[in-house]
Amino acid sequence: MSADSSRRIRVEALARVEGEGAMHVEVRGGRVDSVRLEIYEPPRFFEAFLRGRDYSEASDITARICGICPVAYQMSAVHAMEAALGIEVDAPLRALRRLLYCGEWIESHALHVYMLHAPDFLGYPDAIALAKDHRTIVERGLALKKAGNDIVRVVGGREIHPINVRVGGFHRAPSRGELRALLAPLERAREAALATVSWVAGFEFPDLEPDYEFVALRHPSEYPFCEGRLASSAGLDIAAGEYAAHFVEEHVAHSNALHSVIRGRGAYLVGPLARYSLNFERLPGIAQQAAREAGLGQTCRNPFKSIVVRAVETLFACDEALRLIHGYEEPKRAFVPATPRAGAGCAITEAPRGSLYHRYRLEADGRIAEANIVPPTSQNQKSIESDLRALVDRSLHLDDAALTHRCEQAIRNYDPCISCATHFLRLEVNRR
Repeated sequence: MSADSSRRIRVEALARVEGEGAMHVEVRGGRVDSVRLEIYEPPRFFEAFLRGRDYSEASDITARICGICPVAYQMSAVHAMEAALGIEVDAPLRALRRLLYCGEWIESHALHVYMLHAPDFLGYPDAIALAKDHRTIVERGLALKKAGNDIVRVVGGREIHPINVRVGGFHRAPSRGELRALLAPLERAREAALATVSWVAGFEFPDLEPDYEFVALRHPSEYPFCEGRLASSAGLDIAAGEYAAHFVEEHVAHSNALHSVIRGRGAYLVGPLARYSLNFERLPGIAQQAAREAGLGQTCRNPFKSIVVRAVETLFACDEALRLIHGYEEPKRAFVPATPRAGAGCAITEAPRGSLYHRYRLEADGRIAEANIVPPTSQNQKSIESDLRALVDRSLHLDDAALTHRCEQAIRNYDPCISCATHFLRLEVNRR
């Protein structure tokens, strides 16, 4: 292809994904002129659905936003409601929440690593084709995912859209025996996660290291799930209640999804790379050692290596789940009672895909007057477009099929909610 050639890459439908979107790339004079990740799915109106509902309903309603990470939505909702109502849960309930989050991270990361992303690196169109040649590898991924699902089922009441979570704690606390039944499968899952880190570390990674501003929760002593202050690699250090003063969502003409930016600074990155790079020293020894042996430093900026970082986080979640179960003491009460009152509350938790912000304002009778939810994918959209621009700009020598594959792979680096399939880009190139 000549240096002065022009191309128009139009991906009109990202098929078999959770949501509807497209990608358009314009190339003029051998340079990328524009990149647009278009999310054209009609608005789902969850924030509007919440208005007028009782505060206690928020955790069940928001869980329906995503079938892969419902726990994250529930946890952000209940933490925000507890902030508004002045509730603090005790240590056993807090430990159960971390355990539930472990389950979601394990099942979500395993799904992404094995079923959605690994086929890109290994030259397979999907996990079904991968399984024909590497059955034991895919079975290892499925076993890992099942270990996470089992935690969510036991603690949350069912695997998909858990029903046991409530403001103040849980409707029912599991018994020590119920949790100890998970120990043997989790021991095997931890070994599988360790093997996963080693496996994905052997993939070949394109050379791309953008200068992201990482944003993630940071806790004084823990790798973050539900608590901590929101920090960034550029010095941000705020409580959840300060979020609106530093972040803003913007409408863009080419997308129905809002783009979130840091006021005065622009795009930023949430998710595994950000969490890992801001919290490496808070990982347990087994995860730190596995990361080093996989060739990672304490900071990772290559988005293609996010698959390695996700594997490290899966190992962490398995190890943390075992620690929590071994130390579990049944709480004296399953939940802290709440008394409705007028007020507002904010919370941020770490969904598998990145930081998730919720804010609610309550009326005196406990009805929800306002709701605001900022999911990880909307926060990462500008960075996704920026990555695609840089990647396409340096990959114009590739033919259409190879360029399509590279773009698919780059979008899946983020594990966004619009990439819940392994083969979804249809590429049309008009050369002028």
